[in-house]
Amino acid sequence: MIDPDTRAADWAAEAEAEAAEEAEEMPLSLRLSIADALTLGNATCGFMAVYFTTTGILIPHLTGSTESGMARNSAATAVILMLCAAIFDLFDGIVARKLRSSPMGAELDNLSDLISFGLAPAYFVLVYGMVADDAQQKVSAVAAIVVLLAVVLRLARFSCVTMKDGMFQGMPSPFGALTVVSIILLELPFIPTLLAIIGTAWLMVSRVEYPKPRGVLAAAMLSWIVGAMAMLAAWAFDAPGGQFLLQTGCALQVVLGAVIPLFATARRVNTFRGNRRESREARQAEAAQLR
Repeated sequence: MIDPDTRAADWAAEAEAEAAEEAEEMPLSLRLSIADALTLGNATCGFMAVYFTTTGILIPHLTGSTESGMARNSAATAVILMLCAAIFDLFDGIVARKLRSSPMGAELDNLSDLISFGLAPAYFVLVYGMVADDAQQKVSAVAAIVVLLAVVLRLARFSCVTMKDGMFQGMPSPFGALTVVSIILLELPFIPTLLAIIGTAWLMVSRVEYPKPRGVLAAAMLSWIVGAMAMLAAWAFDAPGGQFLLQTGCALQVVLGAVIPLFATARRVNTFRGNRRESREARQAEAAQLR
């Protein structure tokens, strides 16, 4: 007679062995790594940002709700979720370099970035065009499409173009998305807001080089994101000075978005001039030797 406990143990051992065999036979492309899980967190945050923008800003506006506090809290929550997506995007790259990423890690990263830094900010622009007093809905829809397409083109080019180590070509999509949202939260007149948004979209598809967030720069970026979350929370809960903190943080984000390309362009010009000078000196030295 077979002991039931022994039979159950044998079944459990057989099940574990079959599961191990299935895991070994599973294609590597179907296994998720820790970096991939962080990337999926990025996509989730982007989707939830769209959700809060819809339920907390758009629907109350369409139904005639006068609760401005709800719209402010939802706007802050949506932007905080985009900031969380940026944190996930920062750490999935770090984890992928330290540990490993699955073969589909790059594709997951691009798709998640498209949701969090393409769809979410573009939708934020679209809703702004519907709820702002001086905005024009159709023009805002065009601006939203421009932002979305800029991110699509930037991510596609990132997959095809090989850049020198440590550099991006064009404004990184997380930085661009946060700059677009900051422009809206500054509550400037409609035309300057529209021009600034289109300018940011152009920077994302430009050939301006941006440094990748590694080492000290990654730590500075993380600190800036955490500080931005604190400013948004103070504004959402109507803390003393919360509006001023929000306006200051958004202004700094926009200034950084405008200044970094100037420094990058100046560096490229100086490098080009230095190369020309070295080439001219080399030709002069060669001519002197021939004499």
